[in-house]
Amino acid sequence: MKTTQYVAREPDAQGHIHYPDAEHAVWQTLIERQLKLLDGRACQEYLDGVEQLALPRDRIPQLHEINRVLEATTGWQVARVPALIPFQTFFELLASKRFPVATFIRTPEELDYLQEPDIFHEIFGHCPLLTNPWFAEFTHTYGQLGLKASKEERVYLARLYWMTIEFGLVDTPAGRRIYGGGILSSPKETLYSLSDEPEHQRFDVVEAMRTPYRIDILQPVYFVLPELKRLFEVAHEDIMEHVRTAMQRGLHQPKFPPKAA
Repeated sequence: MKTTQYVAREPDAQGHIHYPDAEHAVWQTLIERQLKLLDGRACQEYLDGVEQLALPRDRIPQLHEINRVLEATTGWQVARVPALIPFQTFFELLASKRFPVATFIRTPEELDYLQEPDIFHEIFGHCPLLTNPWFAEFTHTYGQLGLKASKEERVYLARLYWMTIEFGLVDTPAGRRIYGGGILSSPKETLYSLSDEPEHQRFDVVEAMRTPYRIDILQPVYFVLPELKRLFEVAHEDIMEHVRTAMQRGLHQPKFPPKAA
């Protein structure tokens, strides 16, 4: 596993996590900036989730506040984790309908981008859509499959996760919209993903699994769902058969330069 400079904050005896004012200020800067950008760019299901969660603007929310809404809508909860967790733990949590949330927030120096998923990315980027039954079902199925998958199969599943839950787009009657949490929590990627600069491909499970990615660049290609309900349909397909097909066909050539050593 990689190392990180960030340390997740521990709750007190009552389960309350105390953050200094400077960290609440970072949250406020991030959420206010993104909410302005996402109007007309995020899918309606995500915006509905933001409204249901009633995320505070001026402070980092407590996990029990998120859990109360997720439990009532889809039976999900969030689970406090360290900054980085192993694949096995990640799949175990998703399989039990618990979404991992690292209880730290980025520093002002890394306001626009950090490699580790912080509490803003997890709660603002992902939790609103966990109120949606289609998205929640897909995420749950993904965790169950990941638990049983081999190390090699997990790499292909990881690409599917990246191209959907993290960096997915969806076509809607109102136009192309964002549902991937990696885009929704990034101002630069929000604007870039819907521009003419990257490649937009019709969503295909096997093709998504065969497409390499890098975590430290703007994505050169995005997969576009015909509607968000397609995720629910995929959850009821034989995803592991798709994995075997992708493994047999092999990876596509990367659409990005290799990372500098």
